[in-house]
Amino acid sequence: MNIYDYSVPTPKGEEVSLADYKGKVMLIVNTATGCGFTPHYKDLEAMYEKYHDQGLEIIDVPCNQFAGQTPGTDDEIHEFCTLKYNTQFPQMKKSDVNGENELPLYTYLKSQKGFEGFGKGVKAMAMGAMLKKIDKNYKENPAIKWNFTKFLVDREGNVVARFEPTADMDDVAAAVGRLI
Repeated sequence: MNIYDYSVPTPKGEEVSLADYKGKVMLIVNTATGCGFTPHYKDLEAMYEKYHDQGLEIIDVPCNQFAGQTPGTDDEIHEFCTLKYNTQFPQMKKSDVNGENELPLYTYLKSQKGFEGFGKGVKAMAMGAMLKKIDKNYKENPAIKWNFTKFLVDREGNVVARFEPTADMDDVAAAVGRLI
């Protein structure tokens, strides 16, 4: 299977096939409305505005699996994002990205790009310390560790990068720009 064999549900219960995005660059992100990383929406929207007409699609998958930081309904999440960050990219149905009910897309993404660490810096150290309390072996599995993990997919459907939430958004934007 490849990425184009997967789909994601919309808040209305319809399925969006990723085959609809063949030939485009995709950034697939699990998001949250009440997280310290929620301001990433601002950078995501800036990337979308800059590159959408050149072939970027952002797939926003709200997820409430990390400290309950996305408690609202799909409508409340959408309203928050559009009012606070003026997001224009499509938002999917709130879904799981880990565990027995995870979206099959996320099973695939994690099989293509596993966890490689949080990088350096204060946020990276804080994430590592927090996760060590939750799962002392967190470094050894590909699970999504927190909100705003991003997977970058090239125009041929290859998962080329995984960015943890601690990644500098300028680095994410640069990687997107290289694929555009």
